[in-house]
Amino acid sequence: MAIIRLRNINVSFGGPAILEQISLSIDAGERVSLLGRNGTGKSTLLKVISGLVKPDSGEIDVNKSVKIAWLEQEVPYDLQGSIFDVVASGLGSKAKLLMDYHHAAHRVAEDYSEQAFAELERIQHEIEVADAWGLNQQVEAVLSKMKLDGDADFAQLSGGMRRRVLLAKALVVQPDLLLLDEPTNHLDLQAIQWLEDQLMGYKGALLFITHDRAFMRRLSTRIIELDRGKLVSYPCDYTTYLVRREEMLHAEEEANNLFDKKLAQEEVWIRQGIKARRTRNEGRVRALEKMRVERANRRQKTGKVDMKLVRGEQSGKVVVEAEAVNFDYDGRTIIKDLNTTILRGDKVGIIGPNGAGKTTLLKILLGQLKPQSGKVTLGTRQTIAYFDQMRDQLDEESSVLDNLSEGREFIEINGARKHVIGYLQDFLFAPDRARSPVKALSGGERNRLLLARLFSKPANILVLDEPTNDLDVETLELLEELVSNYSGTILLVSHDREFVNNVVSNTLVFEKDGKISEYVGGYDDWLRQRPVENEVNKTKPVVERPEQNEVKARAEKKKLSYKDQRDLDELPVKIEKLETEQERLHAQMAEVDFFQQDKDEIVKVQNLLKENEQALEAYYQRWEELEA
Repeated sequence: MAIIRLRNINVSFGGPAILEQISLSIDAGERVSLLGRNGTGKSTLLKVISGLVKPDSGEIDVNKSVKIAWLEQEVPYDLQGSIFDVVASGLGSKAKLLMDYHHAAHRVAEDYSEQAFAELERIQHEIEVADAWGLNQQVEAVLSKMKLDGDADFAQLSGGMRRRVLLAKALVVQPDLLLLDEPTNHLDLQAIQWLEDQLMGYKGALLFITHDRAFMRRLSTRIIELDRGKLVSYPCDYTTYLVRREEMLHAEEEANNLFDKKLAQEEVWIRQGIKARRTRNEGRVRALEKMRVERANRRQKTGKVDMKLVRGEQSGKVVVEAEAVNFDYDGRTIIKDLNTTILRGDKVGIIGPNGAGKTTLLKILLGQLKPQSGKVTLGTRQTIAYFDQMRDQLDEESSVLDNLSEGREFIEINGARKHVIGYLQDFLFAPDRARSPVKALSGGERNRLLLARLFSKPANILVLDEPTNDLDVETLELLEELVSNYSGTILLVSHDREFVNNVVSNTLVFEKDGKISEYVGGYDDWLRQRPVENEVNKTKPVVERPEQNEVKARAEKKKLSYKDQRDLDELPVKIEKLETEQERLHAQMAEVDFFQQDKDEIVKVQNLLKENEQALEAYYQRWEELEA
């Protein structure tokens, strides 16, 4: 059943319509991926659905009881307070009461004064009057499920943890529809996998924008694409979508060619001599005028980025050789006993969590930073092009043109001279946009400008530090093809699993205590090759259970009754069976065609999952009682 319907929505900000006659229906439990080129209006569509932007015309049908929450693309800079405060703020007008109660309870724990107790009692009374105790339990439940410390300061968290808190803020209202705008941006691989697991178990509907193809493949039950103001729905997986979309674009191109040919013939006819004018068919004239209007209103598909790498002089055979390299920072081991050799033509991926030291490793391998012990030997004839994820190479106040040209009027690309304006047009910067200051650019435009700078200079070593952030999927695939075919050496830091899989020949992986291991192949190859003891355990939205022998030891110490002892011994097996069944049901609901089948079958599976979760909760409660 549809929880929200959009009919004939139009939105324009003065130019061509961003959303033109958009119609969309989202059913309960669907996970819909929204695709489209940068600047096509994807975020605007989410804002229309969430109510932040009012459409120029059209209808939005949504029941008043339906709750909608939105996880924004960027982390707001004005959020302050504890994690509890930020999560509770998602509950609206009653959030202040919960925050006051949370802080008052802490004051009582620290100060047993009558004043502190009186304040706590006053707030408790206000919560009872507002009937808000249930909301407090919602906040505590979400914090527990997401393993968040409610007392921690939000401002001190890493970027990945901040996004986890903001997701908790969105989920605390128990929304029927959750809107996600680039949720994987700036998250490391472990955080992305955690997010996927959370969303796979989410019972509501999802509508999300992402450039992470692996994320999209796992979560999507349907794909919708926004192109030139129009919305097209593809009830299929991502691989099938690519095939169907190519077929649709080919059919559109053929139809346009036939139309243009017919229009050209009619234009020849209308320009014939006096004799033709005397016998002119007025109906044919009106049809021609209509064709002219239709051709003038046709919106051309946005061009593709035309990226070319400038070939540099071939480097020496050995690019970098590291022997027993160690590096510590602020008392923490970043790199320990690293030994590796990088040869000309190698494409090396660097994998590790945020803060592990990936950028530090790059600087050491490039000779920009000296190790505290060990030896790094650089090869000969090296010219390096460096893509910086922080975009520090760009002058915010200067124009796009000045940032690229550096005083040059022409750029030489593999022996051919090209004007700077023409070169920028290859990266989808129109002449007027090329004269705009960098501070006015979107994230995707900044990345395209960095790539334009990077590829305008000859190099035989390409260093890419998170190059995929903010790029749309089409540009991302073009960059992937270009990098894959590059004959020089590549050092790549990326959390995009599919990009890493398709580009690199081997990987350097940060493991425990500064150890960096080398594996052949990309991300999936590393998963297959890594030792079992180094695997990162997936975070489950359940309480971690102790081992069975630990349970027995505790039970014996408590001297439980025979029946209670037997229950305690059997609980781990029962819980494991339920968790296995829960994973099977989640996998079944994640199938592409799950929501295309009979409604009764869908409801049956959803009910089974609900019963499973209730039984699991009861078992855990029984376990806690026995342990207590």
